[in-house]
Amino acid sequence: MTAILIIVAAIVLLVIGYVTYGSWLAKQWGVDPTRKTPAVEMEDGVDYVAAKPAVLMGHHFSSIAGAGPINGPVQASVFGWVPVFLWCVIGGIFFGGLQDFGSLFASVRNEGKSVGEIIKTSMGKRAQKLFIIFALLVLIMVIASFVNVVAGTFASTAAGFTTGTVTGNETTAMVSVLFIILAIIYGLLTNRAGLKTLPATIIGIIGIVAAIVIGLNCGLAMSRTAWIILIGVYIAIASLIPVWIMLQPRDYLSSFLLYAMMAVAVVGIFFSAFGSNVASFELPAFTGWSTSLGGLFPALFITVACGACSGFHSLISTGTSSKQLSNEKDAKAIGYGSMLIESALGVVSLIAVGMVFNRYTAGEFGSPAVAFATGIASMFSLDTASHVYNVVYTLLTLAVSVFALTSLDTGTRLSRFMFSELFLKDGEATWKDATGARKFLAHPLVGTSFMVVIGCLLGGMSLSAIWGLFGAANQLLAGIALMAVAAWLGNVGKNNKMFFIPMIFMLVATLTFLVMKIKSLFGLVAAGTEWGNWFQLVIAIAMVVLAVFLIIEGIGTFSKQSKQAKKA
Repeated sequence: MTAILIIVAAIVLLVIGYVTYGSWLAKQWGVDPTRKTPAVEMEDGVDYVAAKPAVLMGHHFSSIAGAGPINGPVQASVFGWVPVFLWCVIGGIFFGGLQDFGSLFASVRNEGKSVGEIIKTSMGKRAQKLFIIFALLVLIMVIASFVNVVAGTFASTAAGFTTGTVTGNETTAMVSVLFIILAIIYGLLTNRAGLKTLPATIIGIIGIVAAIVIGLNCGLAMSRTAWIILIGVYIAIASLIPVWIMLQPRDYLSSFLLYAMMAVAVVGIFFSAFGSNVASFELPAFTGWSTSLGGLFPALFITVACGACSGFHSLISTGTSSKQLSNEKDAKAIGYGSMLIESALGVVSLIAVGMVFNRYTAGEFGSPAVAFATGIASMFSLDTASHVYNVVYTLLTLAVSVFALTSLDTGTRLSRFMFSELFLKDGEATWKDATGARKFLAHPLVGTSFMVVIGCLLGGMSLSAIWGLFGAANQLLAGIALMAVAAWLGNVGKNNKMFFIPMIFMLVATLTFLVMKIKSLFGLVAAGTEWGNWFQLVIAIAMVVLAVFLIIEGIGTFSKQSKQAKKA
């Protein structure tokens, strides 16, 4: 019954937050349904493409979800369910939702430009360049983390196509590849053949079911290294082609997998409360202020990451979603609503690991994603050989890999935008307007190749070596994004006071974590351990330095705004 109370309480609180706080934010900022969006005014058929609300919701939700709201809460569960539950709910409503909605709205009001461009208009060009460098470091960590997750989920000791007895990894790999083909077909049907959304969606769902059936009987097997190379090639191509070919249809269709996964989990929670031969909730309410992850502050707020607040979301909101929003009235549902759904997924992940918590802390599972899938499958049956268990487990591992790939697609496209911005001068809209070496460096192929190669090389490291630093970078980016939107709102005369507490908290928590991380890394480097520690140390120091300079710029901006307000 504890699991039922947790999920019901989370849903009720998140819905109340959406209806009340979300609506209040929209009113404070002046969301205007009659105002044309950049997707309508600047449509180019490649990046600026107006999408139907349901399609854009699918893209945005799938892109922000990734593996974050699963990995984070599962790892943070060592603190107990109460701290993780409270941070997912409170963080989602007042921190993450605020950042995502605010970032999307600010970008829509600035021609669909990125956070970097918004910082440029509100805090100056120097702050913009510092932010872009910082964001690129974060995106490298995003690519490395999710390449690692996907390659690990796909990897197999066999080679080629397998039939008969197919392993979970081989099934997931096959279905994921078929899913990519299905997305291209969906994009052609809706954008070139003129098929309406409803019949195309029905065809898409039938295609997803068919892909799963094929995958259960025919697998695709390759080594982890081979998958890393193939994933790198895929995300490079996916980030360069028009959004209607891959990004929009893939993300829209993948959102149905996530909805199905969450529905299956909720059914499993109720089933486990009253069924027999099923898992029971083992997770204590609170285990202590200090765990294997460190102290509750700041470790909890860094580890949960995407389940409560994620700086990566601001890059998606301002990088792709703002260029596809057809009407401002949908910004609340897409920006704020998607974050709250992700918070609910974080709570579902918490409950899932709670079903196998003793096995998880004993180190039985190779990754949080495996613990998540096992936990939910165990809600239906403890018999790992049963058909029900295997179908549920396959669906869940597939969903995790699909969303990690979706975040990779979007993250690589975002890195292409921001890498180009780094080398463009005022008045230069694209790489074609630049000259000399800057024109070469701003070319989409250069930025894409650089980010993909570095990200995939780092993706070969262990996930534990990447995730802690990714979480800190991600949450520090959230603090900076909150600062950027607050500065812009202040410049245009809108209420920005709701940003200051979340902004200060995220900056303090993440900088504290990074300073502690740097101290521990110095010890490891001095001991002469692996090169990955050198990499983490350099990145951590660079992020702290960049963040401090950006905070100084932000303080200057807010000080000027305060003086102007007093004079007025």
